[in-house]
Amino acid sequence: MKKIIYIFAFLGFITTSCTKDFEEINTNPNAPVAVQPSLLLRQVIYDFGEQMSYEGFVAGDLLAQHRTALDFNLFDRHDLKSPQLGGNPWSIFYVNLRDNEIILNQSRETAAYTVYEGPALILKAYMAAGLTDLFGDVPYFEAFNGVEGSVTPQYDLQEDIYQNENGILDNLDKGIAAINAYTSSIALEGDILFNGDLQSWIQFANSLKIKYLIRISDKVDVSSDLQTLFNNGNYISTNSENAVFDFTNSEPNSFRLAQLRVGDFNNFVMSETMEEILVDLDDNRISTFFRTFTNSITNEFNGLINGINSSTTSIAIADYSLSGTIFRKDTSTLDANFMTAWETSFLLAEAAEKGLISSDAETLYNLGVAQAFEYWHTDLPTTYLAGNANYNATGTTPLQQIITQKWIAAVINGYEGWIEYRRTGYPALKDVAASLNNGLIPARMPYPAEAASLNQDNYSVAEAATNGNSLNVKVWWNE
Repeated sequence: MKKIIYIFAFLGFITTSCTKDFEEINTNPNAPVAVQPSLLLRQVIYDFGEQMSYEGFVAGDLLAQHRTALDFNLFDRHDLKSPQLGGNPWSIFYVNLRDNEIILNQSRETAAYTVYEGPALILKAYMAAGLTDLFGDVPYFEAFNGVEGSVTPQYDLQEDIYQNENGILDNLDKGIAAINAYTSSIALEGDILFNGDLQSWIQFANSLKIKYLIRISDKVDVSSDLQTLFNNGNYISTNSENAVFDFTNSEPNSFRLAQLRVGDFNNFVMSETMEEILVDLDDNRISTFFRTFTNSITNEFNGLINGINSSTTSIAIADYSLSGTIFRKDTSTLDANFMTAWETSFLLAEAAEKGLISSDAETLYNLGVAQAFEYWHTDLPTTYLAGNANYNATGTTPLQQIITQKWIAAVINGYEGWIEYRRTGYPALKDVAASLNNGLIPARMPYPAEAASLNQDNYSVAEAATNGNSLNVKVWWNE
């Protein structure tokens, strides 16, 4: 299902910078407070999806080792406190969570806007989960109360953000309940994910519940809830139901890397980790994601180890595989990805493999693989699942196969690939060439500098809890 969107110029001043002080993040005094929720909903979905797709390419894909940066690559060397071309998603989350809270408040204050309550609660859960999964403990429960609340909110524990009232799982349940209770005929407008289809929002919420229950499953017994969700079957199960919107081939809605100068785009080449995995699987998506390198005589692909010291290492770009044309020349087939059928299928396969639900894990895995190939507009070879991608292939484990396939498909949603690596250890990532983090793969994103300067007292507590804002302190669900 293609959902091509056009963001009009006057929407630009809904979203503003959040670098002056935390109050701007919390209340946004420069934005129109009476803006229609349809415009805000469109803006929140587009701004978050567009910015995180760019972030996923230039930063998340480096952490997941889908791509390698040739220059401006301190982030690729795991100096995550020095974002360059990308690597600071903190403000993206908070700006959009703030604007989404305006929609939520409007839905509860004005009868004509009630239809927005369910989607706003679901989006709040989605963005809050992404935020805490990257950073750990973050300002949440006190963070979006506007002028009537605190502009220096405390940092909440991740386990509370997930499990407490008005937290992630609770808001998904409340969002579904709000949609089911809605009886008016006023349509949901500004919905560039599902074109106003409220039942699709429920499917989205249920897929997110599956995802987040799996994410905390090492800490909490989630088997009963997962089995109920699986039995009901009301989740995203086909690619036509995906929570995505399409980029276009022209500005302003093409993928951002298609709009920047070619030097920025060509700064990113295939990672050696990605090359080895795709080649080992004889995976023809390699031609979708990347191009054969210029100096290749036989149309081969070549990846570069992550985290080179660009000041001392001479690299010829013609010796490595650049990103595929889908990311620059033909972005109309590229999506901003919120949740997909293939991700849901892999999550359910993992649940079945671990005995958290009663189902055939291999069948769910095979379905996820087929859906992922379809999603990336690549034909699935008839022999693919009989080779090294087989669920029970020699030298690997079913769980490794599941997570590796999910990791492959998560290109430009690279933060997710890194999160899943942190949670499961799959696929095995390589030591970066010139690490600035003592040779360790980071276990969390560090709080940015503005978090310390704008909310010092509460930041100090969080800083102490993370051993000085260390990259190597695990988040709650991974301890």
